[in-house]
Amino acid sequence: MEEKEKILEVSHLKKYFKTGRGTLKAVDDVSFFIRRGETLGIVGESGCGKTTCGRTCIGILGRTDGHVLYKGKDVHSLRGKERKEFTKEVQIIFQDPYSSLDPKMKVGDIIAEGLKAHHMCKSREEEQARVKELLETVGLNAEHATRYVHEFSGGQRQRIGIARALAVEPEFIVCDEPISALDVSIQAQIVNLLIRLQKEKGLTYLFIAHDLAMVKHISDRVAVMYLGNIVEITQASALYANPMHPYTQALLSAIPIPDPEVEEKKQRIRLEGELPSPVDPPEGCRFINRCRFASERCRKERPELLEMEPGHLVACHYCEEMKKGTVG
Repeated sequence: MEEKEKILEVSHLKKYFKTGRGTLKAVDDVSFFIRRGETLGIVGESGCGKTTCGRTCIGILGRTDGHVLYKGKDVHSLRGKERKEFTKEVQIIFQDPYSSLDPKMKVGDIIAEGLKAHHMCKSREEEQARVKELLETVGLNAEHATRYVHEFSGGQRQRIGIARALAVEPEFIVCDEPISALDVSIQAQIVNLLIRLQKEKGLTYLFIAHDLAMVKHISDRVAVMYLGNIVEITQASALYANPMHPYTQALLSAIPIPDPEVEEKKQRIRLEGELPSPVDPPEGCRFINRCRFASERCRKERPELLEMEPGHLVACHYCEEMKKGTVG
């Protein structure tokens, strides 16, 4: 079967911030790609650089180094007409729907902003009809267009954020922890909505989250981030069936299992040691202070993403030596 084109290609991306304590390396040499129509999930602890990576990939934040290509064009070099076309094709759904929606605007006007900016409707009547269609697409009612954001629940606000993103008919959407601010009972509804919309409209997602169970449900492939680096990336099924990096193993062992007997018997991997500062990360492997397999090589040499199995890339000296058979 012919592989789909790579719609987004990220190469050696870096995003640093100047702070009073030094340079904070939020994203430090990250590379990955996303094919048209697929969902790449990015997971990791809070502060690992997931959101910064996503926002830098679509030009909300400038890069420190590296390249991001969208359909072969450098995202951070786009200007004028090309930049405007890019902002139409690429959208973002924010983590907190309340803070990302203007409380002084009616919902209909919020959703219509993109339609106006890109001159997508020829009349006010066409614009209102499009807003009504978008509200119904995300499970809301047409009369909601005349209300304000504070009149809605968290789940409804996130649906409004999704409708706003869909308004300009994008091809690629960054979902920046779109369910973390919602009640558990609502999270599955929003994820199922995103899955349905992807099938109906052929969308491509970069899905950022720390809920590993939900990421497995929505993603085709998953990248695991730790302290600004990607430490493992592969098909979602392969990652959950055979996690290789010690950090990924620890993350997956923390997922609760609904069966009490199985949950009680499962082996939980507890990480010891302190999380290093992104201002002063270890010289070699970023995970060395918390890894039970750390060696002197890990202390001195930064591991690279290497293919341990077909399509399964891991940045770990221990995994590399296991593959070679040099450790037991």
